[in-house]
Amino acid sequence: MKINTIQCKTLLTKSRLPEADYCINPYVGCLHGCIYCYGRFMKRFTGHDEPWGHFLDVKINAPEVLAKELARKPKRGVVLLGSVTDAYQPVERKYRITRAILEILLQHDFPISVLTKSNLVVRDLDLFKQFSQCEVGLTVTTAEQGIARNFEPHSSTPKQRIEALATLHRRGITTYAFIGPILPELTNLEAIFTAIVGKVDFVMAESLNLRCGNWENVRNLLKNKYPHLLPLYQSRFSRTYWAQVEKELRILSEKFKIPLKGFYRHRDEGG
Repeated sequence: MKINTIQCKTLLTKSRLPEADYCINPYVGCLHGCIYCYGRFMKRFTGHDEPWGHFLDVKINAPEVLAKELARKPKRGVVLLGSVTDAYQPVERKYRITRAILEILLQHDFPISVLTKSNLVVRDLDLFKQFSQCEVGLTVTTAEQGIARNFEPHSSTPKQRIEALATLHRRGITTYAFIGPILPELTNLEAIFTAIVGKVDFVMAESLNLRCGNWENVRNLLKNKYPHLLPLYQSRFSRTYWAQVEKELRILSEKFKIPLKGFYRHRDEGG
């Protein structure tokens, strides 16, 4: 793993995501090493020779840059922390870049949305409670530790993430589980809903995206660990398949009384 510190020129960027007006990525790259990661397309902009998941650039001056940007009084809007990185990288314990960013956003009363795979997020509960508008989500791709270890080797365990959701929710923070990407025949949706009930305000979900340079990694893992699923994944699924997944999500949402705020389906690759 290669970790560098870099100077960034800008930090607050306009978001193309429907749920946020701005994005902030405190780091370049990610050390969670998720096999399916869509963010690997960013590697071509970084100048790194290392594979995605094996390098991290720390934007060491990010708080100062953000302070200058907000001093220019941009239009107030929701800021998403972590669109192509995880704001709670393991090294966040050392550098505390994300925490410093939160402190500055709080001063300007910008609404925030956080999405992470790390239970380190609980560290900043004291700041979250001070925001007038704040939501914190944790990605729960599976409730099964074995599957998570294979696909998300350096992330917090599913149990740790769900416990983090419970802690935040209990302390009055708006919380959600992001079920994505859904791994066909591996993601047990009912098991996830059972585990998160009473711990979240809503759920969001996303289909698996195999169009972002991650297919080779996914294919190799399937060959080694789940060879019986390789033909299904090679078929790239169908519109009917994801329609059935969405139907199941809505049924579970009703059953467990957890609102489904959105299901993001990537462009179908099968027939």
